[in-house]
Amino acid sequence: MMDHFVLQTILLHVALCFSIHQGQEPHEFLPTFLKLSKNLPLQRLLVEWDVSDSAHKLKLEMVFDIQVSRTEEMNVVWTEYYNTTLSNLNKTLHWSWDSELPLECMSHSVRIRSMVNDARFPKVWSRWSQWETVLGLDTSDDSTPYIFPVDKVVEEGSNVTFCCIGGKGNRIESFLFNYTDVYYPASNTSQQNMVITMNKVVHTEVPGIPVFCKSSGEENNGYSATLLFVGKTPDEPKDLSCGTRDMKTLSCTWNPGENTYLYGTYSTKYHLFEGFSQKTFCSQEATYYSESIACSWAMDQQMIYNFTLIAQNPLGKRSAKFVLDVAHRVHPSPPYDLWVEHMNATEVNLYWNMQPKQKAIKLICQIENRHPSGQVELHNSSVVQSNLYPHITLRSLQPYTNYAFRMRCGAAKHFWKWSEWSKTLKVRTNEAAPSGKLDVWREVTPDLGGWNVTLFWKPSPDFRANGGNISFEITWEKLEKAFKPEHISISALQNSTTISIGNHSYKISIAARNNINSSLPSVIIISQATDNGPEEKVDRTDLKEERVNGTVDGIYISWKAINAFDEYIVDWCNFPRSQPCDFQWKRFGFNTSSCLINSAAFMPGVRYSFRVYGSLVNEAFLLGKKVGYAKELAPRLSPQAEIAEITSHSVTITWDSYPTNELQPGFIRGYHVYVKIMEEECSLKGSTKHALSDGSILCKYTIENPGEKRYMVKHLKPKTTYALAVKAYTDGGETPIDAYTNVDTQYDTKIYLPVLLAVIPFVLITVVCFWKSQWVKDCCCPEIPNPNKSKVLSFNGLKVNSETVMKPSDCVPDTIVWENMSEANTIQVWHHGTIQEESEIQVINPSWAYFIENEEVDLTCTQSAPEGFIFFENVAYSSQAACGSSLYQNLWMSGTSESQLPALSYQPHHYMEILSKDTVTSREIIDRQDSLRYISQMEVPRSEVKLSDLPYSPEPMEHSSYKIQMVLGSELVTSPSGEDIHSQDSSTSGNSAVLLLPDWH
Repeated sequence: MMDHFVLQTILLHVALCFSIHQGQEPHEFLPTFLKLSKNLPLQRLLVEWDVSDSAHKLKLEMVFDIQVSRTEEMNVVWTEYYNTTLSNLNKTLHWSWDSELPLECMSHSVRIRSMVNDARFPKVWSRWSQWETVLGLDTSDDSTPYIFPVDKVVEEGSNVTFCCIGGKGNRIESFLFNYTDVYYPASNTSQQNMVITMNKVVHTEVPGIPVFCKSSGEENNGYSATLLFVGKTPDEPKDLSCGTRDMKTLSCTWNPGENTYLYGTYSTKYHLFEGFSQKTFCSQEATYYSESIACSWAMDQQMIYNFTLIAQNPLGKRSAKFVLDVAHRVHPSPPYDLWVEHMNATEVNLYWNMQPKQKAIKLICQIENRHPSGQVELHNSSVVQSNLYPHITLRSLQPYTNYAFRMRCGAAKHFWKWSEWSKTLKVRTNEAAPSGKLDVWREVTPDLGGWNVTLFWKPSPDFRANGGNISFEITWEKLEKAFKPEHISISALQNSTTISIGNHSYKISIAARNNINSSLPSVIIISQATDNGPEEKVDRTDLKEERVNGTVDGIYISWKAINAFDEYIVDWCNFPRSQPCDFQWKRFGFNTSSCLINSAAFMPGVRYSFRVYGSLVNEAFLLGKKVGYAKELAPRLSPQAEIAEITSHSVTITWDSYPTNELQPGFIRGYHVYVKIMEEECSLKGSTKHALSDGSILCKYTIENPGEKRYMVKHLKPKTTYALAVKAYTDGGETPIDAYTNVDTQYDTKIYLPVLLAVIPFVLITVVCFWKSQWVKDCCCPEIPNPNKSKVLSFNGLKVNSETVMKPSDCVPDTIVWENMSEANTIQVWHHGTIQEESEIQVINPSWAYFIENEEVDLTCTQSAPEGFIFFENVAYSSQAACGSSLYQNLWMSGTSESQLPALSYQPHHYMEILSKDTVTSREIIDRQDSLRYISQMEVPRSEVKLSDLPYSPEPMEHSSYKIQMVLGSELVTSPSGEDIHSQDSSTSGNSAVLLLPDWH
């Protein structure tokens, strides 16, 4: 047999070599028997083919090139190389291809070629096989419109390709996806078919996304429709657990995991498969993914199980494994039918029933005892059999108390978990006498001839009523001598009462009573009043209230601890502004010196008063008074500021009516005074700056004494408007500034007083000067004569080189007068630059000298001088002239020609010369400007007129408008006749002067 095979192989090789040698084409293993089919549910092409038997016999390794095409034009849409090694066992070759485009939409064709991948043969591709085609509905003669795929299930996020077939003779008009997205066929494609791909589809809350195609056909109104189901692959089952309650039934539960959004036919199916028995115990379908899935079945003798839980839907499957020992998974049923027997005030016997009865198991049970206060107690029972009637005795219960009992049980061996709780059984224990004492306190107020004592009581931490029909028994009696006790009974609805006692020491007892008996009494001692007044021992009023601070947790209170006291009591009112005020008290141990008082009734902005007592053998002594706030708030009202005083630099304000008592929402710590300057930033000395929300800056003064209700704002400006506001402040702040008091400061009289002192004299002087204006003008500002207006200068002969000059020879004085010769007697006289001795000076006496009418006097210069001077009182009238052989030959120089007149020039000068009767060579210059007065000027006489020819009148002549002038000469003027000049005393002048009196004309 073996030899025959070897011989056959050799012959085949020889034939192959011979064919090559003869020049034939290489040997081809052409694919044969090509078959093509389709699996529409899977949208898969199935391809089968074969090759020649010789290739199989040689077991050649071959490569097949497979192409898939669509449409009549044979467009290749897929190419794949398929490698395989041939075998004699299976001659038929298989290949499949999944199409994204539904196979119904178009015809699909497949062709194949081959190549030997063997070193013994050349690597040359064979010829292509013929196209093998499976037809689609696009070639059908049916006019019915179609849409594919139909009811396809895809995973969320996938791309889905749809095709619409309009049917023979129809065209596709539109494509509608989920009622929202509309698409139209491209203009360059055949309108009979339409292909569209929806990318990354997502699930919807409603199962199935509707898809429509609209064609022009009349069948079905041209519509074709399908549904697209988008979901997820199932999660791996979680929390798989199995157990038994009664050893007869086994139950398993699991969590299905995340929702797959596939329902109905496409929902996730669960199958529980057991490996040892090869059985599937249950199959379940997921309906609500928020709930666990459970299944149960009857147990047999099998105790150990190997489970595999499989979850599967059209998109995939998941599985979970679990091994179970039933003895370790016992979950008992809850107890039932609970009842009690043999109950008293503090004990109760509790009974119950359990399952299973047939297959008894050992259990332990837990009893829950819930008190009316909400407190829960748990009690564990001993091991009990499930088929018996177990019970438990519960002790240390409270009398006359409602209890609620319930139970649960678990396996005593291999405990897994508790059963569910049983139903609740409610029980009330029996009554007993009240236990413990009442916590009692008192408030004592003086009354006519005694005291009013208000008693308060409340249950102490160890007190229990232990029954119904509670009342309170109050007894009081004197301590000093035998006295029949007084007694009253108060109902349980009250917690206080008031009794009246005298001015003696009393013992007061309070006890609670129920239907059984009374509690132990609580005792209070009220001491007798002393001679110093009833307040000394009962409620001292001389103690000053101390302020305490509130915190987030309460109001902190402290006191000085004294070793003699048994305990300390602090009392207060929760609602101090109401009646009744909800009186409260709290006790503290003997070694306590501080506490934190807190109450749900404490409100911000309310002042609370506290009293601290020390207690010694039921007798209380007041140690201190405290007052404070849980939280201070800003004052509700601002002080009503009033202006008390206004000056130019200060304003005093008061707010005397502002209260600082307990009605305030905080302790008034002081006041802030704010000052605002209109349209200006305030920066007064001694103040601090305060910025408002609007950006304006105020001056702020702080008064830290709440009793100080007056303040003076200083350093203000006179005649300025200021706005003032006063705010009280506490530790909680102050109210916003909402109103101001405007005030204007006064004028500053100190500033204007120096001005007035300077102005008033000036005004008075001005008035006087105006009233005597002419006199003032004559004294202070005499009118200055204008030489150019003088008639002396009005002739053409007075012109020298176009300058107007005065000729002394033409000026004939009326009179020359000496004034105050006594002063002239003391004058030193110069003579040619030297000072003459006093004996050499000759003066004219008497004081006045006149030139008498018709008396010729010729004034001539007795000796020559280089120059002469004529000075007037007004500085503009100083003249300087040259004299020939003498200073003045004659004042008018009779007969002198015009060409011989010396030139005169006027210059300011302050000297004057004293004239003497005799010839003097020098004269003294006197330091006075009014010694020589020029009264007036006459008409300028002719050149030949002499002084003796001038008219004379004994009557005083009116003065012309020219004022006093001063004439000075450098030489002494003498009379050529040598006659004495007549003199006359003057009583009106003490000055020496020469008066030139002009003639009136």
